[in-house]
Amino acid sequence: MPDMTKTATTPEDPTSAAEPVEAVKTEKARSLWGDAWIDLRRNWYFLISAVLILLLLVITAFPSWFTSASPTAGDLVHHFLSKPELGKVGSDGWLGYDGQGRSVYARVIYGTRASVIVGLGVTLLVTVFGGLIGMLAGYFGGWIDAVLSGFTNVFLGVPFLLGSMVVLQAFTERSILVVVMALAFLGWTQIARVMRGAVITVKQADFVQAARALGAGTNRILFRHILPNVMAPVIVVATISLGVYISAEATLSYLGLGLASPTVSWGMDISDGASQIRVAQHILLYPSIMLSLTVLAFIMLGEAVRNALDPKTR
Repeated sequence: MPDMTKTATTPEDPTSAAEPVEAVKTEKARSLWGDAWIDLRRNWYFLISAVLILLLLVITAFPSWFTSASPTAGDLVHHFLSKPELGKVGSDGWLGYDGQGRSVYARVIYGTRASVIVGLGVTLLVTVFGGLIGMLAGYFGGWIDAVLSGFTNVFLGVPFLLGSMVVLQAFTERSILVVVMALAFLGWTQIARVMRGAVITVKQADFVQAARALGAGTNRILFRHILPNVMAPVIVVATISLGVYISAEATLSYLGLGLASPTVSWGMDISDGASQIRVAQHILLYPSIMLSLTVLAFIMLGEAVRNALDPKTR
């Protein structure tokens, strides 16, 4: 006889039959700088230049870590010695010696400090001063723009290197600070023009107009809303120009119008090596290589930063 009892069934849970709902993961919007940093980490130009610049900064800060020899102390026994015999000459002479018996290697290491400090110092000054001039001219416009742009054009008409030579002629003692001020005196014009153009474009943006409508003051609009949005092209120009300022310092020192002894400079060593190029090529060769690598590192960094900050290249 069949079992007539029915098995009690529980009502099916509607949530158990429904397909699992996948959580929607919203990716956090990245800023221009976030996208640029991701691009930079994949750019071998940036990686190589960053390693070189980091090494240069370490040498600048701690030159004694790389050599124990004095860059100014010489021994005429090593006069123009280019291939020291192992065991007779210390390890600091492996690049040879100059006409006064000074270690070329030690002078290359200590010369890094002067070049890097000059480059960074000039870049900082021209970025602050030129950026301020360009920002004021671009934001206010009118007669303020006319006056500041005319002022910029006057300095822009003076050849940078020739003008620096004339300025430095007025000083009998040319220290690092004097060279920095002389180069910054004429080097701020490009930053000012770039900043002015960027500010003119950004000040028409909706967020600037909204901030002005809400009663934000001029300082707040300039430094909280406009400045963060115009720094990208300024940083690119400043980074590339840093290498130019280092080469300008070396050129002035080569001509005898830049840094003077006892400061160690690649430009002075290149000048000494050029006068002895037939008998001691190593004096000219190694400072020139170091100068070229330094300028190349900052130019490569500027190119990488420019490509990362330019949306058109993505």
